[in-house]
Amino acid sequence: MQMKPPANIDEYIASQPAEMQVMLRKVRETIKKAAPGAAESISYAMPAFKFNGKPLAYFALNKNHLGFYATPTANMAFSEELKEYRSSKGAVQFQLGKPVPYGLIRRMVRFKLKEIAQLRKS
Repeated sequence: MQMKPPANIDEYIASQPAEMQVMLRKVRETIKKAAPGAAESISYAMPAFKFNGKPLAYFALNKNHLGFYATPTANMAFSEELKEYRSSKGAVQFQLGKPVPYGLIRRMVRFKLKEIAQLRKS
């Protein structure tokens, strides 16, 4: 039996273990502060943010890590800072039990905002 995906980010966070909810709320708040006006939704069953209709960032709690997805261009731009984390083309894994790099998340989101703004101008 498949579970119904959460309807919104509040529902997503509430469905996670209590000890992880503070961290998830802080990730959400970090993204919102870095990208005022970004639209929140659930996409691929995880919290998602879009700006001007373009994907900005996603995050999801997994068994051993927090997944953060700001698309390949942000990962390439921050490749040096991401070296200490497991990452792939468009994903970063922040291991649970270690400090979440909220400043890095903020910078990656701001990078994506500038990228989206440039796309709109062209």
